[in-house]
Amino acid sequence: MGVPIFIAELTDKDALLLLSLATRFKAWIVFLAGSVAFTITSAIIVTVGRFLIGYVPVAWISLAGGTIMICYGVWSFFHTDSDEEVRRVENQLSVKAGKGMMRLFLSAVGLLVLLDLAGDATEVLTILFVARFGDAVLVFIGAVLALIAATAVETIIGNRLSRLLSKNRIRILSLIVFLTIGTTAILSALLHI
Repeated sequence: MGVPIFIAELTDKDALLLLSLATRFKAWIVFLAGSVAFTITSAIIVTVGRFLIGYVPVAWISLAGGTIMICYGVWSFFHTDSDEEVRRVENQLSVKAGKGMMRLFLSAVGLLVLLDLAGDATEVLTILFVARFGDAVLVFIGAVLALIAATAVETIIGNRLSRLLSKNRIRILSLIVFLTIGTTAILSALLHI
């Protein structure tokens, strides 16, 4: 359960923000902000997923989630405005950094929560896992651990990863991950109907 969330996070839009922030600010602040933000968003998403499985058949959730994953993967592959969005957010955080570390930390947490909840593959995966396993606590722990691990990778590697992987390679990897996960969720739902 944690591995797909980890991979999806490494190829997601907030990963680009975390990688970029790690090149400009202290890594421990970026790591801590990402860890706190993803713990908050995981709690929200697991709660939503738990609510959904009480009212919507699991197969429908899997079909919808798989379709969303495929659409998101294709959309993110062709959507190229994320660099400009990341630069805008970085500039906002640079202003906050000049006003103190705590303000930078709180601003980074807030922005990451908003960015993560604005539509993200890890949320869809988390809801799919809540539907599949039915254990909200287990899924919450798995999601948080996967997201914190991804945050660690993104902040530790920081600008080195961006030198190793071109933006085009990251986009292709992201597309492959989302198509694979989406197709698996749809096939799993169809085989269980």
